[in-house]
Amino acid sequence: MARTSRAHVTTRPLWRWRDNPLRRHSDVVEAWIVLAVWTVTLLGGLLAGWAAGQAVDRTFAERRAAAHAVSAELTENAAEGSPVVAGYDVGKVWVTVRWTAADGSTHTGLAKADPTATTGSRLQVWVNHGERLVGPPPSQAEATFETVMTAALVAPLVSTGVWGAGWVIRRQLMRHRLDEWDAEWRQIGPQWRNFSGGKG
Repeated sequence: MARTSRAHVTTRPLWRWRDNPLRRHSDVVEAWIVLAVWTVTLLGGLLAGWAAGQAVDRTFAERRAAAHAVSAELTENAAEGSPVVAGYDVGKVWVTVRWTAADGSTHTGLAKADPTATTGSRLQVWVNHGERLVGPPPSQAEATFETVMTAALVAPLVSTGVWGAGWVIRRQLMRHRLDEWDAEWRQIGPQWRNFSGGKG
């Protein structure tokens, strides 16, 4: 019995239209769009997440560099201060504190303290380069957490947006292709029916 040889078929899943005689220009365009969309979806999402995380980290670093901690002294009993009514420090009170700057000048301002603190007690406050009281900057751990969370949120959002845009473009291409097929069939259909005895 004669042995039949099988022809070796090389598959090109990524370039299935490359040597296909039925390939149309729209097929080539769609293939490039798919490649571009997936590339931008993966790399663009990662780069966008990294850039957003770096921006957040840079902002926190600037906030930390713009403030420094000083030791301040209460000038009144905390029981005489106004209670804090909003935020994470509810339960504390606003009191007047006094501190000495690096140049020896004395400054005063309102800071949050425990309601049991008394006159002369000391607490740590944060001031900017103009010796004005500011909120405490985020710690390195807090900044790292915010940076990671921002990157993790931005990356999939950008990727989803790019993928969605690619889906819309491919849908438009498919509609255009179907319109082309309809137009060609209106030309070829009558000829095909003639060849098939009017049964096509």
